[in-house]
Amino acid sequence: MSTNVIMPALELAQETGKVLRWMKAPGDLVKKGEPIAEIETDKVTVEIEAPASGILRDVSAQEGDVVPVGHTIAIIAASGEALPTLSPVGRGPGEGAGGDARVKASPLARKIAEEHGVDLARVKTASGKIEKADVLAFVESRKTLAAPVSGGAGRLVAASPKARRLAAERRVDLRALRGSGPGGAVLTMDIPAQALVTQPSSPQRGEGVGTVWRIMAERMTASWTSAPHFYLVREVNVARLVSWLPKARKQTGARITYTDLLVKLVAAALAQHPRVNVSWKDGALERHADINIGLAVALEDGLVVPVLHKADALGLKEIAARREDLVSRAQSSKLRPGDIQGGVFTISNLGMYGVDAFSAIVNPPQAAILAVGRITDRVVPVNGQPAVQPTMMLTLSCDHRALDGARGAQFLGALADLIEEPLALLA
Repeated sequence: MSTNVIMPALELAQETGKVLRWMKAPGDLVKKGEPIAEIETDKVTVEIEAPASGILRDVSAQEGDVVPVGHTIAIIAASGEALPTLSPVGRGPGEGAGGDARVKASPLARKIAEEHGVDLARVKTASGKIEKADVLAFVESRKTLAAPVSGGAGRLVAASPKARRLAAERRVDLRALRGSGPGGAVLTMDIPAQALVTQPSSPQRGEGVGTVWRIMAERMTASWTSAPHFYLVREVNVARLVSWLPKARKQTGARITYTDLLVKLVAAALAQHPRVNVSWKDGALERHADINIGLAVALEDGLVVPVLHKADALGLKEIAARREDLVSRAQSSKLRPGDIQGGVFTISNLGMYGVDAFSAIVNPPQAAILAVGRITDRVVPVNGQPAVQPTMMLTLSCDHRALDGARGAQFLGALADLIEEPLALLA
Protein backbone atom coordinates (compact mmCIF):
# COMPACT_ATOMS: atom_id res chain seq x y z
CA MET A 1 0.00 0.00 0.00
CA SER A 2 1.35 3.43 -0.93
CA THR A 3 1.97 6.28 1.53
CA ASN A 4 1.98 9.97 0.65
CA VAL A 5 4.88 12.21 1.64
CA ILE A 6 3.36 15.61 2.43
CA MET A 7 4.70 19.06 3.12
CA PRO A 8 4.40 19.34 6.93
CA ALA A 9 2.78 22.19 8.85
CA LEU A 10 4.96 23.06 11.84
CA GLU A 11 3.65 26.48 12.83
CA LEU A 12 0.19 27.96 13.33
CA ALA A 13 0.55 30.53 10.55
CA GLN A 14 2.71 28.48 8.19
CA GLU A 15 1.22 28.12 4.73
CA THR A 16 4.09 26.86 2.57
CA GLY A 17 7.42 25.09 2.73
CA LYS A 18 10.36 25.18 0.35
CA VAL A 19 12.10 22.01 -0.84
CA LEU A 20 15.84 22.61 -0.44
CA ARG A 21 17.12 19.19 -1.48
CA TRP A 22 16.15 15.56 -1.80
CA MET A 23 18.38 13.17 0.15
CA LYS A 24 16.93 10.21 -1.72
CA ALA A 25 16.26 9.85 -5.44
CA PRO A 26 13.18 8.36 -7.15
CA GLY A 27 13.53 4.59 -7.18
CA ASP A 28 15.61 4.47 -3.98
CA LEU A 29 14.63 2.08 -1.22
CA VAL A 30 13.84 4.02 1.98
CA LYS A 31 13.14 2.95 5.54
CA LYS A 32 10.51 4.44 7.83
CA GLY A 33 12.00 7.28 9.89
CA GLU A 34 14.93 7.80 7.51
CA PRO A 35 15.55 11.43 6.43
CA ILE A 36 14.58 11.79 2.77
CA ALA A 37 14.38 15.53 2.13
CA GLU A 38 15.40 18.88 3.55
CA ILE A 39 12.84 21.66 3.59
CA GLU A 40 12.75 25.25 4.74
CA THR A 41 9.66 26.15 6.74
CA ASP A 42 8.53 29.54 7.97
CA LYS A 43 10.78 29.12 10.97
CA VAL A 44 13.72 26.84 10.31
CA THR A 45 15.34 24.33 7.99
CA VAL A 46 14.34 20.76 8.87
CA GLU A 47 14.70 17.25 7.57
CA ILE A 48 11.52 15.31 6.86
CA GLU A 49 11.50 11.58 7.43
CA ALA A 50 9.99 8.76 5.43
CA PRO A 51 6.51 8.01 6.83
CA ALA A 52 6.80 4.38 5.70
CA SER A 53 9.26 1.90 4.25
CA GLY A 54 9.26 1.22 0.51
CA ILE A 55 10.38 2.76 -2.77
CA LEU A 56 10.42 6.52 -3.26
CA ARG A 57 8.39 7.38 -6.35
CA ASP A 58 6.65 10.21 -8.15
CA VAL A 59 8.59 13.11 -6.65
CA SER A 60 6.40 16.03 -7.70
CA ALA A 61 8.23 18.85 -5.91
CA GLN A 62 11.69 19.67 -7.16
CA GLU A 63 14.47 21.43 -5.30
CA GLY A 64 13.57 25.10 -4.96
CA ASP A 65 9.80 24.54 -5.25
CA VAL A 66 7.57 26.30 -2.70
CA VAL A 67 4.70 23.98 -1.79
CA PRO A 68 1.54 24.60 0.30
CA VAL A 69 1.43 22.63 3.52
CA GLY A 70 -0.55 19.41 3.32
CA HIS A 71 0.28 18.83 -0.35
CA THR A 72 1.76 15.55 -1.51
CA ILE A 73 5.34 15.95 -2.73
CA ALA A 74 6.18 12.27 -3.30
CA ILE A 75 4.87 8.73 -2.81
CA ILE A 76 6.43 5.78 -1.03
CA ALA A 77 5.19 2.61 -2.69
CA ALA A 78 5.55 -1.06 -1.93
CA SER A 79 7.78 -2.96 -4.29
CA GLY A 80 6.00 -3.66 -7.58
CA GLU A 81 2.99 -1.51 -6.74
CA ALA A 82 1.49 0.33 -9.72
CA LEU A 83 0.59 3.96 -9.03
CA PRO A 84 -0.69 6.92 -11.04
CA THR A 85 1.98 9.53 -11.69
CA LEU A 86 1.71 12.78 -9.76
CA SER A 87 1.78 16.04 -11.68
CA PRO A 88 4.68 18.33 -10.76
CA VAL A 89 3.72 20.89 -8.13
CA GLY A 90 2.63 24.06 -9.90
CA ARG A 91 3.55 22.61 -13.31
CA GLY A 92 2.21 20.38 -16.03
CA PRO A 93 -1.14 19.95 -17.73
CA GLY A 94 -4.31 20.08 -15.68
CA GLU A 95 -6.15 17.01 -14.55
CA GLY A 96 -9.83 16.69 -15.17
CA ALA A 97 -12.25 17.66 -12.43
CA GLY A 98 -15.94 17.26 -12.89
CA GLY A 99 -15.29 16.95 -16.61
CA ASP A 100 -13.07 20.08 -16.68
CA ALA A 101 -9.57 19.06 -17.80
CA ARG A 102 -8.25 22.53 -17.02
CA VAL A 103 -8.39 21.88 -13.26
CA LYS A 104 -5.53 19.97 -11.62
CA ALA A 105 -6.62 17.86 -8.65
CA SER A 106 -5.66 14.64 -6.95
CA PRO A 107 -8.11 11.71 -7.15
CA LEU A 108 -8.91 12.02 -3.45
CA ALA A 109 -9.58 15.75 -3.83
CA ARG A 110 -12.01 14.99 -6.68
CA LYS A 111 -13.83 12.39 -4.63
CA ILE A 112 -14.27 14.75 -1.67
CA ALA A 113 -15.36 17.55 -4.00
CA GLU A 114 -18.03 15.30 -5.52
CA GLU A 115 -19.30 14.29 -2.07
CA HIS A 116 -19.68 17.94 -1.02
CA GLY A 117 -20.86 19.30 -4.35
CA VAL A 118 -17.80 21.53 -4.73
CA ASP A 119 -16.89 22.99 -8.11
CA LEU A 120 -13.12 22.50 -8.22
CA ALA A 121 -12.78 25.47 -10.55
CA ARG A 122 -13.64 27.68 -7.55
CA VAL A 123 -10.92 26.20 -5.29
CA LYS A 124 -7.79 28.32 -5.51
CA THR A 125 -4.34 27.11 -4.40
CA ALA A 126 -0.90 28.66 -4.40
CA SER A 127 0.55 25.79 -6.46
CA GLY A 128 -2.33 25.34 -8.89
CA LYS A 129 -2.74 21.69 -7.86
CA ILE A 130 -5.76 20.88 -5.68
CA GLU A 131 -5.29 18.38 -2.86
CA LYS A 132 -7.58 16.94 -0.19
CA ALA A 133 -6.67 19.67 2.31
CA ASP A 134 -7.61 22.40 -0.17
CA VAL A 135 -11.09 20.98 -0.74
CA LEU A 136 -11.70 20.47 2.98
CA ALA A 137 -10.58 24.05 3.68
CA PHE A 138 -12.95 25.32 0.98
CA VAL A 139 -15.85 23.32 2.44
CA GLU A 140 -15.07 24.59 5.93
CA SER A 141 -14.81 28.19 4.79
CA ARG A 142 -18.18 27.89 3.09
CA LYS A 143 -19.69 26.70 6.37
CA THR A 144 -17.95 28.99 8.84
CA LEU A 145 -17.48 32.33 7.12
CA ALA A 146 -17.94 34.97 9.76
CA ALA A 147 -20.40 37.80 9.38
CA PRO A 148 -19.00 40.34 6.91
CA VAL A 149 -17.48 43.49 8.29
CA SER A 150 -17.74 46.98 6.90
CA GLY A 151 -15.15 47.64 4.25
CA GLY A 152 -15.76 51.32 3.87
CA ALA A 153 -17.54 53.11 1.04
CA GLY A 154 -20.51 50.81 1.50
CA ARG A 155 -18.50 47.66 0.73
CA LEU A 156 -18.61 44.61 2.99
CA VAL A 157 -15.67 42.25 3.52
CA ALA A 158 -16.28 38.58 4.31
CA ALA A 159 -13.48 36.49 5.81
CA SER A 160 -13.03 33.16 7.52
CA PRO A 161 -12.36 33.27 11.29
CA LYS A 162 -8.77 32.04 10.85
CA ALA A 163 -8.08 34.59 8.11
CA ARG A 164 -9.52 37.34 10.31
CA ARG A 165 -7.25 36.33 13.23
CA LEU A 166 -4.19 36.10 10.97
CA ALA A 167 -4.95 39.48 9.43
CA ALA A 168 -5.17 41.02 12.90
CA GLU A 169 -1.85 39.45 13.93
CA ARG A 170 -0.09 40.72 10.80
CA ARG A 171 -1.94 44.05 10.84
CA VAL A 172 -3.33 43.52 7.38
CA ASP A 173 -6.29 45.59 6.20
CA LEU A 174 -8.91 43.10 4.94
CA ARG A 175 -10.44 45.81 2.77
CA ALA A 176 -7.31 45.88 0.63
CA LEU A 177 -7.44 42.15 -0.18
CA ARG A 178 -9.17 40.22 -2.94
CA GLY A 179 -10.47 36.99 -1.44
CA SER A 180 -10.36 33.61 -3.16
CA GLY A 181 -13.16 32.02 -1.13
CA PRO A 182 -16.88 31.73 -1.89
CA GLY A 183 -18.29 35.09 -2.91
CA GLY A 184 -14.84 36.68 -2.73
CA ALA A 185 -14.38 35.87 0.97
CA VAL A 186 -10.85 36.26 2.30
CA LEU A 187 -9.18 32.97 3.26
CA THR A 188 -5.93 32.30 5.12
CA MET A 189 -3.98 31.84 1.90
CA ASP A 190 -5.00 35.36 0.83
CA ILE A 191 -3.27 37.03 3.80
CA PRO A 192 0.20 38.32 2.82
CA ALA A 193 3.17 37.57 5.04
CA GLN A 194 3.66 41.26 5.83
CA ALA A 195 1.25 44.07 6.60
CA LEU A 196 -0.25 46.13 3.78
CA VAL A 197 0.66 49.77 4.35
CA THR A 198 -1.70 52.57 3.41
CA GLN A 199 1.01 55.22 2.93
CA PRO A 200 4.09 54.78 0.75
CA SER A 201 7.29 54.63 2.73
CA SER A 202 10.69 55.94 1.75
CA PRO A 203 13.24 53.28 0.87
CA GLN A 204 15.81 52.72 3.58
CA ARG A 205 19.32 51.45 3.31
CA GLY A 206 20.03 48.45 5.47
CA GLU A 207 21.14 44.88 5.73
CA GLY A 208 19.04 42.21 4.05
CA VAL A 209 16.98 40.08 6.42
CA GLY A 210 16.80 36.32 6.06
CA THR A 211 13.60 34.28 6.16
CA VAL A 212 14.19 32.84 9.64
CA TRP A 213 14.92 36.27 11.12
CA ARG A 214 11.92 37.86 9.38
CA ILE A 215 9.53 35.17 10.58
CA MET A 216 10.99 35.37 14.10
CA ALA A 217 10.37 39.12 14.06
CA GLU A 218 6.79 38.64 12.86
CA ARG A 219 6.04 35.98 15.49
CA MET A 220 7.50 37.99 18.34
CA THR A 221 5.64 41.10 17.21
CA ALA A 222 2.42 39.11 17.07
CA SER A 223 3.05 37.69 20.56
CA TRP A 224 3.97 41.07 22.03
CA THR A 225 0.95 42.85 20.54
CA SER A 226 -1.65 40.12 21.13
CA ALA A 227 -0.62 38.41 24.37
CA PRO A 228 -1.03 40.45 27.59
CA HIS A 229 2.35 39.84 29.24
CA PHE A 230 3.15 40.09 32.91
CA TYR A 231 6.43 39.28 34.66
CA LEU A 232 7.46 37.63 37.90
CA VAL A 233 11.05 38.02 39.13
CA ARG A 234 12.81 35.90 41.74
CA GLU A 235 16.41 35.89 42.97
CA VAL A 236 17.51 32.41 44.05
CA ASN A 237 20.46 31.14 46.02
CA VAL A 238 22.26 28.63 43.78
CA ALA A 239 24.98 27.46 46.17
CA ARG A 240 23.64 23.89 46.18
CA LEU A 241 22.97 23.99 42.43
CA VAL A 242 26.62 24.98 41.87
CA SER A 243 27.85 22.12 44.05
CA TRP A 244 25.46 19.71 42.28
CA LEU A 245 27.01 20.32 38.84
CA PRO A 246 30.42 18.62 39.35
CA LYS A 247 28.77 15.74 41.19
CA ALA A 248 26.32 15.23 38.32
CA ARG A 249 29.15 15.27 35.79
CA LYS A 250 31.13 12.72 37.79
CA GLN A 251 28.16 10.41 38.34
CA THR A 252 26.93 10.46 34.74
CA GLY A 253 30.19 10.89 32.86
CA ALA A 254 28.34 13.38 30.67
CA ARG A 255 28.96 17.07 29.95
CA ILE A 256 26.16 18.32 32.17
CA THR A 257 25.47 22.08 32.02
CA TYR A 258 23.44 24.42 34.20
CA THR A 259 20.82 24.42 31.44
CA ASP A 260 20.50 20.63 31.82
CA LEU A 261 20.02 20.98 35.57
CA LEU A 262 17.39 23.68 35.00
CA VAL A 263 15.51 21.50 32.49
CA LYS A 264 15.33 18.76 35.12
CA LEU A 265 14.12 21.17 37.82
CA VAL A 266 11.65 23.02 35.59
CA ALA A 267 10.14 19.69 34.51
CA ALA A 268 9.71 18.72 38.16
CA ALA A 269 8.08 22.07 38.98
CA LEU A 270 5.71 21.74 36.00
CA ALA A 271 4.74 18.26 37.23
CA GLN A 272 3.84 19.83 40.58
CA HIS A 273 1.90 22.65 38.88
CA PRO A 274 0.20 21.20 35.78
CA ARG A 275 -1.92 24.35 35.45
CA VAL A 276 1.20 26.05 34.06
CA ASN A 277 1.71 23.29 31.48
CA VAL A 278 -0.92 24.80 29.18
CA SER A 279 -1.34 26.72 25.93
CA TRP A 280 -3.67 29.48 24.77
CA LYS A 281 -4.88 28.50 21.33
CA ASP A 282 -7.84 29.64 19.23
CA GLY A 283 -9.37 31.50 22.16
CA ALA A 284 -9.33 28.53 24.53
CA LEU A 285 -7.11 27.01 27.20
CA GLU A 286 -5.47 23.73 26.18
CA ARG A 287 -4.00 21.47 28.86
CA HIS A 288 -1.12 19.10 28.12
CA ALA A 289 -0.29 15.74 29.66
CA ASP A 290 3.31 15.66 28.40
CA ILE A 291 5.95 18.03 29.76
CA ASN A 292 7.79 19.16 26.63
CA ILE A 293 10.37 21.87 27.29
CA GLY A 294 11.77 24.07 24.54
CA LEU A 295 15.27 25.58 24.65
CA ALA A 296 15.82 28.91 22.91
CA VAL A 297 18.87 28.55 20.64
CA ALA A 298 20.42 31.58 18.94
CA LEU A 299 21.46 31.06 15.32
CA GLU A 300 23.34 33.35 12.97
CA ASP A 301 20.12 34.30 11.17
CA GLY A 302 17.52 34.05 13.92
CA LEU A 303 16.22 32.03 16.82
CA VAL A 304 14.88 28.50 17.01
CA VAL A 305 13.34 26.54 19.89
CA PRO A 306 14.01 22.78 19.69
CA VAL A 307 12.04 20.70 22.16
CA LEU A 308 12.99 18.12 24.79
CA HIS A 309 9.91 15.89 24.79
CA LYS A 310 8.70 14.31 28.05
CA ALA A 311 11.54 16.00 29.91
CA ASP A 312 10.14 14.90 33.27
CA ALA A 313 10.85 11.26 32.37
CA LEU A 314 14.48 11.88 31.36
CA GLY A 315 17.57 11.47 33.50
CA LEU A 316 20.31 14.11 33.49
CA LYS A 317 22.49 12.07 31.15
CA GLU A 318 19.62 11.75 28.66
CA ILE A 319 18.78 15.45 28.93
CA ALA A 320 22.41 16.41 28.24
CA ALA A 321 22.70 14.05 25.26
CA ARG A 322 19.45 15.26 23.69
CA ARG A 323 20.28 18.90 24.35
CA GLU A 324 23.70 18.52 22.70
CA ASP A 325 22.16 16.75 19.71
CA LEU A 326 19.37 19.31 19.25
CA VAL A 327 21.64 22.34 19.56
CA SER A 328 24.19 20.82 17.18
CA ARG A 329 21.58 20.03 14.54
CA ALA A 330 19.92 23.42 15.00
CA GLN A 331 23.21 25.18 14.30
CA SER A 332 23.81 23.04 11.22
CA SER A 333 20.21 23.35 9.92
CA LYS A 334 19.54 19.63 10.40
CA LEU A 335 16.49 19.75 12.67
CA ARG A 336 13.55 17.51 11.84
CA PRO A 337 9.87 18.53 12.08
CA GLY A 338 9.36 16.65 15.35
CA ASP A 339 12.29 18.49 16.94
CA ILE A 340 10.45 21.82 17.03
CA GLN A 341 6.89 20.61 17.58
CA GLY A 342 4.94 20.12 20.79
CA GLY A 343 6.75 22.50 23.13
CA VAL A 344 4.60 23.82 26.00
CA PHE A 345 7.18 25.75 28.05
CA THR A 346 10.44 27.46 27.04
CA ILE A 347 13.72 28.20 28.82
CA SER A 348 15.89 31.05 27.55
CA ASN A 349 19.30 31.17 29.24
CA LEU A 350 21.54 34.19 28.59
CA GLY A 351 23.69 33.70 31.68
CA MET A 352 26.66 32.61 29.58
CA TYR A 353 26.64 36.07 27.97
CA GLY A 354 27.02 37.86 31.31
CA VAL A 355 23.40 39.04 31.44
CA ASP A 356 22.14 39.59 35.00
CA ALA A 357 18.41 39.49 34.18
CA PHE A 358 16.05 40.02 31.26
CA SER A 359 12.39 39.65 30.29
CA ALA A 360 11.65 37.24 27.45
CA ILE A 361 8.67 37.33 25.09
CA VAL A 362 6.25 34.40 25.38
CA ASN A 363 6.62 31.85 22.59
CA PRO A 364 3.03 31.41 21.31
CA PRO A 365 0.86 29.45 21.90
CA GLN A 366 2.73 28.62 25.11
CA ALA A 367 1.66 30.21 28.38
CA ALA A 368 5.06 31.08 29.83
CA ILE A 369 8.80 31.36 29.23
CA LEU A 370 11.59 31.38 31.84
CA ALA A 371 14.44 33.86 31.36
CA VAL A 372 17.63 32.86 33.19
CA GLY A 373 20.43 35.28 34.09
CA ARG A 374 24.03 34.63 35.07
CA ILE A 375 25.28 33.21 38.34
CA THR A 376 27.11 35.87 40.35
CA ASP A 377 28.16 36.41 43.97
CA ARG A 378 25.98 38.70 46.04
CA VAL A 379 25.65 39.53 49.72
CA VAL A 380 22.53 37.79 51.00
CA PRO A 381 21.19 36.92 54.47
CA VAL A 382 22.05 33.42 55.68
CA ASN A 383 20.63 32.48 59.09
CA GLY A 384 20.17 36.15 59.83
CA GLN A 385 23.76 37.08 58.95
CA PRO A 386 25.17 38.67 55.76
CA ALA A 387 27.07 36.22 53.60
CA VAL A 388 28.45 36.11 50.08
CA GLN A 389 26.54 33.51 48.09
CA PRO A 390 26.12 32.66 44.39
CA THR A 391 22.70 33.79 43.18
CA MET A 392 20.75 33.85 39.94
CA MET A 393 17.86 35.97 38.69
CA LEU A 394 14.84 34.22 37.20
CA THR A 395 12.16 36.09 35.27
CA LEU A 396 8.95 34.27 34.38
CA SER A 397 7.06 35.91 31.50
CA CYS A 398 3.40 34.86 31.38
CA ASP A 399 0.48 35.21 29.00
CA HIS A 400 -2.29 36.53 31.24
CA ARG A 401 -4.92 34.83 29.06
CA ALA A 402 -3.59 31.44 30.17
CA LEU A 403 -2.07 32.17 33.58
CA ASP A 404 -2.86 34.49 36.45
CA GLY A 405 -0.37 35.98 38.88
CA ALA A 406 -1.08 33.56 41.72
CA ARG A 407 -0.52 30.42 39.65
CA GLY A 408 2.60 31.88 38.08
CA ALA A 409 3.97 32.85 41.49
CA GLN A 410 3.27 29.41 42.94
CA PHE A 411 5.12 27.75 40.08
CA LEU A 412 8.10 30.13 40.33
CA GLY A 413 8.21 29.59 44.09
CA ALA A 414 8.26 25.81 43.65
CA LEU A 415 11.05 26.11 41.07
CA ALA A 416 13.06 28.39 43.38
CA ASP A 417 12.71 25.86 46.21
CA LEU A 418 13.99 23.07 43.96
CA ILE A 419 16.94 25.17 42.79
CA GLU A 420 17.89 26.10 46.34
CA GLU A 421 17.51 22.50 47.52
CA PRO A 422 17.82 20.09 44.53
CA LEU A 423 17.69 17.06 46.84
CA ALA A 424 13.95 17.75 47.12
CA LEU A 425 13.75 15.93 43.76
CA LEU A 426 14.33 12.69 45.66
CA ALA A 427 11.29 13.22 47.86
